[in-house]
Amino acid sequence: MSDPTRTSQSTRHATGPAGAAARTPAAAVAPTVRRPLAAVVRALIAATAATGLVLAVVRAPDPPRLLADFTLQANLAAALAFTVCAHRAWTGRRPVSPRLTGAVLLFLALAALTPCLNSAPADPLLTTATPAGALADWLLLTPPRGFRLPYTWQWPLYPLLHLTLTTLLVSPSHPLPTTLTLAATACLLPLIVLAIDQVRPAPHLPRNRISPTGISPLK
Repeated sequence: MSDPTRTSQSTRHATGPAGAAARTPAAAVAPTVRRPLAAVVRALIAATAATGLVLAVVRAPDPPRLLADFTLQANLAAALAFTVCAHRAWTGRRPVSPRLTGAVLLFLALAALTPCLNSAPADPLLTTATPAGALADWLLLTPPRGFRLPYTWQWPLYPLLHLTLTTLLVSPSHPLPTTLTLAATACLLPLIVLAIDQVRPAPHLPRNRISPTGISPLK
């Protein structure tokens, strides 16, 4: 199989602009694809998560205890991940791995669907606005079929660990049926997300394509 980063013998000794273009790998001249709409949406999601976190810390009578709250942990991960995703969409860099974005989506969904995992009072920004924004970003601004089957057992690892520690250390009297229901939800939800991702239609993704040479106009 040929290597696209290598040049043929006939073009290796070419001179002038034509020779320089022939010796340049295709990946080096690939146009930069910026997605300003996706960048703005993801920046808003990150700002929503960060705002909810700040309000939760300000209102909490015992802020250090919030470190163990699953909802706050999920929103902290969302604030960081969506900030990086927004930057990459704005600059046209390679998107963040679906393994990471899918994990954040799962954590936010669990935070919204399973309030028993939370030790702090629910906040609409943390349990509704941020999860809804992440869901909309996945369905409307993310290409389908990016998730893989191995992710379905990787994503639940941390929620199950958190649930185990919470049950043993924080709430030993937690009803066993409720704990088992939460564990089953954490295990089944990734399979549901994967199935939806495989069959959902591809969204229309507006793009700004900019030539790195600065010669070609915006397309």
